[in-house]
Amino acid sequence: MEIERVVITGLGTTNAIAGNVPEFCGALRNGVCGIGPVTVFDTTDFKTHTGGEVKRFASGEMISPDFSIKRMSRSDIMAMAAALEALKDAGLVPVPDGLLADTGVVIGGGAGGMLEGEEAYRQYLKATGKGVRFSRFSSFCCASSADHIASKLGLMGPKTTFMTACSSGATAMGYARDLIRAGMAKVVIAGGTEPLSRITYATFNALGAVDPEFCKPFDKNRQGISLGEGAGILILESLNHARNRGAQIHGEILGYGVSCDAYHMTAPDPQASGAVRCMRTALWDAGVHPERVDYINAHGTATSANDRMETRGIKEVFGKKAYQIPVSSTKSMMGHTLGAAGAIEGVVSVLGIVQRFIPPTIHLTAPDPECDLDYVVEGSRDSEVNIVLSNSFAFGGNNTSVIFGRFTEKGIVHE
Repeated sequence: MEIERVVITGLGTTNAIAGNVPEFCGALRNGVCGIGPVTVFDTTDFKTHTGGEVKRFASGEMISPDFSIKRMSRSDIMAMAAALEALKDAGLVPVPDGLLADTGVVIGGGAGGMLEGEEAYRQYLKATGKGVRFSRFSSFCCASSADHIASKLGLMGPKTTFMTACSSGATAMGYARDLIRAGMAKVVIAGGTEPLSRITYATFNALGAVDPEFCKPFDKNRQGISLGEGAGILILESLNHARNRGAQIHGEILGYGVSCDAYHMTAPDPQASGAVRCMRTALWDAGVHPERVDYINAHGTATSANDRMETRGIKEVFGKKAYQIPVSSTKSMMGHTLGAAGAIEGVVSVLGIVQRFIPPTIHLTAPDPECDLDYVVEGSRDSEVNIVLSNSFAFGGNNTSVIFGRFTEKGIVHE
């Protein structure tokens, strides 16, 4: 039996450098930095004060005023805004009645409604438990973004939330592809969402892993990550379904790989064993020879342990070819969006394929001698990008790599 191909027909995002996909594409090309002072909560008591904050967060600027956002958290609103943009891009607004039961929602997340929960709990303690409604806590659950998208749009297909730390969004896309190939859904809204929150910010500050200015992936003077927030959504559907409804196809998910380091709760395996297995599994699943990869969207967090591990892993998987493949970390522009990172970088990967360019790694001026690949440092690069490997290597050794390809009727792998 012929294996069902899974294509991408819609894209949506909101993040620190853009409020929608067209803006995002322009910002990526121009190497825009969205990392600056955090204003969503008071950072006075923290060692650092910067992050990749979504600036235009007034609800009317993100979602149509006639669309209710009652009981939705910051994370939910970002996810919904990205989902609506992606559905519109796919020509699925509104979702046809006959497709409601065959449309799924798979979202990767992390903090969820943590920001609102923190404030509600403060009020709860101040009021000694009186006068604080349950509705203030209703979006605290990390599954709430998927729940809101499904309920508000009337979608009755499979609904799942992934929490594999910084690989959540990438894992969600891979699982969504599996649902379609298994015949359990015709269309899946897949991606990730993550808000800035005090607890997350405090945790990374306690680890001493946050750069006080802006992150500098692969640079010998890097001091850590820059935390960010945002959402990325891709509309996935079976090729047959997309063809039958005459949808515009942006690209294809060719394969993905998942592995575990089984090494440490926060540090990656310095030997890159998990990352290597993950990338090799993704290439095998996609049927892609390593020499066919045109661009690697690196996890690239700007911590010494991750940057060196990932560089080592890429060299092991690609051999001498590793030095010929452009690599970049778009976290240098928008910060590390944790649970949303893999999904937003999925949007980056597809834009690179469609618009034929590779985004840069900004702030990289003094390369780490142990990080000696082509990190695309002098602005974006025009390039014929047909196959992209996107890496997400998370805390706990939760690794996911996704392979994106240019859509062709024959299939890019066979051309």
